[in-house]
Amino acid sequence: MCGIFGCILRTGEAASTIHEGLKKLEYRGYDSVGIATIQGRQLFLKKDRGKIDEVHEIHNLDALPGQLGIGHTRWATHGAAYQENAHPHTDCKNQVAVVHNGIIENFVELKAELEELGHTFRSKTDTEVIPHLIEEKLKEGLSLVEAVRETVKRLDGSYAIAVISVKEPDKLVCARKESPLVLGVAEDSLYIASDIPAFLPKTNKSAIIQDGEIAVLSDEGYEIRKTLDWKLVTREPEVIDWAPEMAEKQGYPHFMLKEIHEQPLRLRNTLRLQDQYLELMTTFLDRAGEVFLVACGTSYHACLAASYMFSKVALLATHPVVASEFVEQHGKSVNIDSTLLVVSQSGETADTLAAVESARLRAATVLGLTNIVGSTLTRVARVYISQQSGPEIGVAATKTFTSQLSVLSQLALRLAKKRGKISHVEIENLEEKLEQIPEIVESVILSQEEKVKRLAKKYRGKPCFFFLGRGISSAVALEGRLKLMEIAYLPSLAYPAGESKHGPISLVESGFPVVFVCPKDGTHKTVIGNIMEMKARGASIIVVVEKGDEEIKSLADDYLEVETGLPEVLSPIPFVVPLQLFAYYMAIERECDPDKPRNLAKSVTVK
Repeated sequence: MCGIFGCILRTGEAASTIHEGLKKLEYRGYDSVGIATIQGRQLFLKKDRGKIDEVHEIHNLDALPGQLGIGHTRWATHGAAYQENAHPHTDCKNQVAVVHNGIIENFVELKAELEELGHTFRSKTDTEVIPHLIEEKLKEGLSLVEAVRETVKRLDGSYAIAVISVKEPDKLVCARKESPLVLGVAEDSLYIASDIPAFLPKTNKSAIIQDGEIAVLSDEGYEIRKTLDWKLVTREPEVIDWAPEMAEKQGYPHFMLKEIHEQPLRLRNTLRLQDQYLELMTTFLDRAGEVFLVACGTSYHACLAASYMFSKVALLATHPVVASEFVEQHGKSVNIDSTLLVVSQSGETADTLAAVESARLRAATVLGLTNIVGSTLTRVARVYISQQSGPEIGVAATKTFTSQLSVLSQLALRLAKKRGKISHVEIENLEEKLEQIPEIVESVILSQEEKVKRLAKKYRGKPCFFFLGRGISSAVALEGRLKLMEIAYLPSLAYPAGESKHGPISLVESGFPVVFVCPKDGTHKTVIGNIMEMKARGASIIVVVEKGDEEIKSLADDYLEVETGLPEVLSPIPFVVPLQLFAYYMAIERECDPDKPRNLAKSVTVK
């Protein structure tokens, strides 16, 4: 997740203040850094790939003159981590500098339009279209504020931007849509940042810039207006009483909980993937003689769910395989007709890369889905897609899992359309429901969190849990089980519900907690039978169900609810969220640190 910091000072140099502010945002994760300042009518800029301290040692980030400036820590989504892709980005004449968080969906069209007008681009980023669009508007005689306003009207996607220009060297203009942006107010200075911790050492007075607003900072103070109708917004700063550590987590006690709550935003970003990459990957999948879905841990569970998606909607049989077993299980059978869709949050997982190397040596096609642009997986894959979930600080994967599911479901739908395996009406319904997923997930979090807290208190003393589901929900059961084991250290078993009577049911006795994942799909009636089997042996039944499913709720001791009417193939995304929350609050009840589970690492780079 990129970090923005900017300031206007009455005394002192902006560069060192921006440098300090960016250091406060390091926890967000980044791969490059840059700062731009203005003095007089000249723009000064330094940027490079690497950590802040590394870049500062080479370039001396503090040695930029001026009392106004902007800075950025970048997490690559378009274009790898190279110096030219680092922010800030400038226009052709180096008179406008822009930093940006978010995703510009229509940047390809905008870039082509600007190149026709004679603009030269230096980077591979989506951001660079913004300074060039502003440059065009300034040529028309608009003020900087007007130019920014007209520019953001043309942007599709999400953005938080901060803009400075030598044309008006006393102003810093910001705009927001969906990506966070906060204003810090002190007696002799103004600050703009992605997160409050960046300016908290300077001031504890903050005002939130809301979606669809533009803020103008100057020596005279700040002004906020609505982008569309230019209506003035009156918003006084509020006093922030968070400790610095709490501020890094935006008021949440742990990064894991913050990241669970971030999922609606991250899912919206996954729906803004570039068509050409989805289409190219879909073409490779369509041509494949056989398809393997290869991953580890949580990513493997996403692949398992995806195997149902591809089978159900695209009628494509795929083989989900745990990466550490791939070489032994399939290594010698892979050939030029084989395609591997490899899923890895880090793109550096050792077992996953070993599987990739083995397959490449046998001429197989490798496709990649990862969260880290520039990772090894992105370098060796024929085509890769960035899952757009931003850095994940908590060790237990939450938002990366749901983001992976969103991307994989888009690939399944696109492949179904290409192959003509389901009707246009079905496709349109699935696409419409997929667009609603971020709001559904948001609703689940808001409506179920307090209920989950109560369940965690009720079941915190239980020594073992079962997680059961049928069909695609068996992948959700596995992921729910994994989360509970990872961060609450509770022994747990997960099975396809139909397998539960082939051994696991022998463990069930009075009060034994069994969690069922129960969307209202084709497995619904059969799951009721499995619930009855467990109930007859005295199990405590916890169910995750669709709202209004009174039949299953009547059989349960406790229930958590998800919005109704979801297609089966999309159900894992919202249905996993209550289980993520359950694992988190069980960890809290058991006095475990959910951000740093013992013996685990975020990226497993050893075999």
